[in-house]
Amino acid sequence: MPATIVDLGPARFFRLPGEAIVGAAILLALPRKPRVVLAAVSGVALAALTVLNWLDMGFKQYLGRTFNLVLDWSLLGDAQSYLEDSLGRTATLAATAGLIVLVLLLFASVAYAVVRLSNVLARHSATATRGTLIAGVVWITCSSFGVQLAGVPLAADSAAVTLQSQTERVSDTLKDEAEFQKVAKVDAFGATPPAQLVPDLRGKDMIFTFIESYGRSAIEDPIMAPGVDKTLAVRTEALKKAGYHAKSGWLTSATYGGSSWLGHSTTLSGLWVSNQQRYRTVMASDHLSLTKVFKKSGAWDTVGVMPGVQKGWPEQSFFGLDKVYNAFELGYKGPKFSWSTMPDQYTLEQFQRRVHGKKHDKPVMSEVILTSSHQPWGPIPKMVGWDELGDGSIFKGIEAAGNKPADVIADTTKSRQEYGKSIQYSVTALTEWLERYGSKDTVLVFLGDHQPIARVSGNHASRDVPISIVAKDPKVLDKISAWGWSDGLRPAHDAPVWKMNLFRDRFLTAYGSTPHPKKG
Repeated sequence: MPATIVDLGPARFFRLPGEAIVGAAILLALPRKPRVVLAAVSGVALAALTVLNWLDMGFKQYLGRTFNLVLDWSLLGDAQSYLEDSLGRTATLAATAGLIVLVLLLFASVAYAVVRLSNVLARHSATATRGTLIAGVVWITCSSFGVQLAGVPLAADSAAVTLQSQTERVSDTLKDEAEFQKVAKVDAFGATPPAQLVPDLRGKDMIFTFIESYGRSAIEDPIMAPGVDKTLAVRTEALKKAGYHAKSGWLTSATYGGSSWLGHSTTLSGLWVSNQQRYRTVMASDHLSLTKVFKKSGAWDTVGVMPGVQKGWPEQSFFGLDKVYNAFELGYKGPKFSWSTMPDQYTLEQFQRRVHGKKHDKPVMSEVILTSSHQPWGPIPKMVGWDELGDGSIFKGIEAAGNKPADVIADTTKSRQEYGKSIQYSVTALTEWLERYGSKDTVLVFLGDHQPIARVSGNHASRDVPISIVAKDPKVLDKISAWGWSDGLRPAHDAPVWKMNLFRDRFLTAYGSTPHPKKG
């Protein structure tokens, strides 16, 4: 099998596998007992490689990368939780049980099949030997001359290649872990005195907001872009009338299709956090996150509003947040919208009531994570009057009348359409909140954490996400005039593209921070 679903086709199964020819030759040379043992072990190994191949295909489809045998097992639990939120507990349990049975049957049947074939070879050893020699000659000939069937090489070595790539991946992961631990100890601003951190933002209420799955495809894909671009244009004009101005660019995310926390931590740590091991390493370090900068300065109170957090969250310490409001601390009494625990508009209203709208001795730096644009994009909330939000019960009718998750998941075109609508909703809710509640001292930085899954963004989509900085005070945007970002909320196609981990240091430098390196 190929490593991607899009390459899956009949021609892939009409090939001559080199591993089978070598295996047949070895089995023919062995006496009965070791032959049967080797055949059974080979069958189990082949089944295991098949499962890894399936995982590669699934991860490519959803996360734009192959499965990591060392790091990614924990994500299977997250996938099950996502299905439960989207399709319900009964359907998820049934799917999980069915998958377990399928895998067990695969191991048993393939092991049995290889043992049975080895017995057939042994009973007809003369014919099998001739056949193996002929097959070997044909394989070498086809491989040497590049003979293809429907564009696919007739001589196959897929199992060997899969085994080699998995082995190299494990080795590279272990090496990367050791090297990244050294990198994480180096910090250009790690020893900067508090007084020299972001002095040009003193007195400002800073808000760093991540919009789930807000990727470049939302702005440039022909299906999603018309609606999203119109929303960005309308909201840019509305903010301009309210006295706000914006500049926007592109960041290349460290993740794709999911694992949002990798995008969050890459942006805020200034390190390329592209896998779970790197994430654990960073969270256990004293590397200075962008949000912790404001806490360390002593000039801001720091708060997190995170409706997606539904369990203990020890990362609060790394991000330097004095207080975190999770899904259970925002007073929401309405329905969940699939995975999203509450609509973004409600989250932002609660942020206003509990944080931004209260009097403080110091300005507040807030990290707000919006979740309404999380897959499966059904049902999607609708904007209601800000004064009508209450405890969120108003959304019961909206949720009941929306699309069913299973209907959206099953239809690629509908998934793309509904994804675009979810981005329009999130951007509208956020910018309406700023227009309604912001002041001359409010500075909003918002961006996407990653592109949506490949089925929505396309199989060859970039990893770019939009980022915008919005403020009333012209001095705030003057500080980044040299960045070359586009005016307004929509970054131009040719606007600068930076790796996401570069944002922290460039932001700190632009707003007057003095580097004092820490080398661990």
